[in-house]
Amino acid sequence: MKQLIRKILFIGLIIFLLMQFYQPVRNSDYGQVLPIHISKVYHIPKNVESILQTSCYDCHSNNTQYPWYSYIQPIRLFMESHITKGKNDLNFSEWGNYSKRKQENKLDRIVKQIKTDEMPLPSYTLIHKNAVLTAAQKEQMIKWTQKVSDSISKIN
Repeated sequence: MKQLIRKILFIGLIIFLLMQFYQPVRNSDYGQVLPIHISKVYHIPKNVESILQTSCYDCHSNNTQYPWYSYIQPIRLFMESHITKGKNDLNFSEWGNYSKRKQENKLDRIVKQIKTDEMPLPSYTLIHKNAVLTAAQKEQMIKWTQKVSDSISKIN
């Protein structure tokens, strides 16, 4: 029985080590901010930009700040799935490619998710404590988001 447990642990260790060789391409635009980035399309106050960088951009932009543990599998796979899903739902780096109607819908959804504490995800804030939005930060984000949405409505 002990020998069977040792074999299982040894095989598990070998599989774990082999998994480390798989490292997907990182989500990084290397500091480039394209003209379609939300910060180029709309004015973002510094306080709101700080909130976006801390609480949103890792999953909702083309530039993720990877922590040291992101090099360890299967954690990396978990992170990549969150990033891919986040970017599919909303990508601030490609904001200018969205139609005005889609931008309004995204802004409305941002407000709803902030109000209901759906975003940032609890799995993200568990490790990134500074990403948890305070009441004041929520209010700042909601006011700015509504202001941008109103400016889009006036254009249409």
